[in-house]
Amino acid sequence: MSDKSPGLKGPILEVPLPTEAISLRRKPADEPDSFFGRMMYNLQFIRGRGALEISIVLIVLLTGYVIASLISPTGFAFLNPNNLSGVISQSVPVLAILGLAAGILMIAGEFDLSLGANITLSAIVFIKTSEAAGLWAGIAAGIATGVAVALVNGLIVVYTKIPSFIATLGMSFFWMGAGIFINGTSPAALTTSREGTMEYLFAHNFGSFRSQLVWLIIIGVVAWFFVHRHRLGNHIFAVGGNPAAAEAISINTKKVKLMSFAIFGGLVGFASILIAVRTSSIQPGGTATEDFTLFAIAAAVVGGTSLTGGRGSVIGIIVGAALIELIRNGLLLAKAPGFYITLFVGVTIVIAAIFNKLMEGKAR
Repeated sequence: MSDKSPGLKGPILEVPLPTEAISLRRKPADEPDSFFGRMMYNLQFIRGRGALEISIVLIVLLTGYVIASLISPTGFAFLNPNNLSGVISQSVPVLAILGLAAGILMIAGEFDLSLGANITLSAIVFIKTSEAAGLWAGIAAGIATGVAVALVNGLIVVYTKIPSFIATLGMSFFWMGAGIFINGTSPAALTTSREGTMEYLFAHNFGSFRSQLVWLIIIGVVAWFFVHRHRLGNHIFAVGGNPAAAEAISINTKKVKLMSFAIFGGLVGFASILIAVRTSSIQPGGTATEDFTLFAIAAAVVGGTSLTGGRGSVIGIIVGAALIELIRNGLLLAKAPGFYITLFVGVTIVIAAIFNKLMEGKAR
C-alpha cells in the first residue's frame, strides 16, 4: 500500500479494490508447477465465475443430443450437417456476441433493455447506407448507430440516476419509432450490395463453418483480454462490484459506465450487421429482434454473470449462449411448440440466477 502526496492528481491509495471481482481475479502465489497441477488449479480458479459448471452442463447436453441423433437420425437430426452449421456457425455466434454486450454491461452494474430496438435501428442504418454509399460506409454507420443509441441511454442512466432497466425500457420504444421514422413501415432490404465482399465477410459458407463463427472467435479473444487482463476491464468489475470503493481510489465511475454502454452499443451494432446480412432484410417496428433482448441477458446470466454487477466471465457468457441455442435447437428438432422455447428460457434465467447466487456465496 502507498499513498500519493497531497495536492497531486491521481489515486490516493494504490491498493486492490475490496470487491469480490478483484479477489476472484487474483491467484495465490503457491500455484502448482506440474502441467496437470496447473490445469486443475486453473479449473478451480475459473469455478468461481460459473464457467466450469455451465461447461459441464453443455457437455452433458451435447452427449445426450449425439446419442439421440445416432439412435434416430431422422427423428432427431441434430448431427445433420445443415443443422450443425446453422446452430454452431450462425445462431450461437450472434447470440454470444449479444450476450457479451449484455454481460459486460451487467458486470458494470447496468442493463439495457433497448437491445432489440437497437438491433433494428442499427441494421436499418447499415442497410440504407450500404445501398447508398457502399459496404465500408455501411459498416461504420451501423456500428456508430449502435454506439450512439447506447450512449444516449447511458447518459440518461448515469446523469439522472434513473434505474437502467426503467430508462432503457422506455427508450426502447423511442428507438423502435426512430427506425420507422427513418425507413417507414416497409422492410429495409439488401439488394445487389449483399453479393461479393459483404456476403464473404459476414455470411459466407466455408463448408464446415461460416463467417459468423470466425467473428465470434475474434471478438471473444479481444473481449477476454480486455475484460480479464486490461486495466479498464478491471475498472468495470470494480465499478459494478463496489462503486463506493472504486470512487475512493479515484476511478471515475461515470466514465466507466459510459464506456460499458459504448462497448455494449458497438457489439450490438456489429451483431445487427451479421443479422442483416444473414436475413437480407429488417422489418422496422417488428418484434423479430425483440427476443434477442431476453436471450442475450439469459446467455449472460446462465454463463455466470451476476445480476447485481461485479461478477462474470467472457468464456462463461459464450458457453451460456451456446447452451441456450442448443436447447432451442433441441426443442425445435423435437417439434415442441414455439411458446415452449420462451417458457424454457424464462425458467432457465430464474434457475441460473438462483445458482449464481449460491456460487457467489461459495466464491467468497
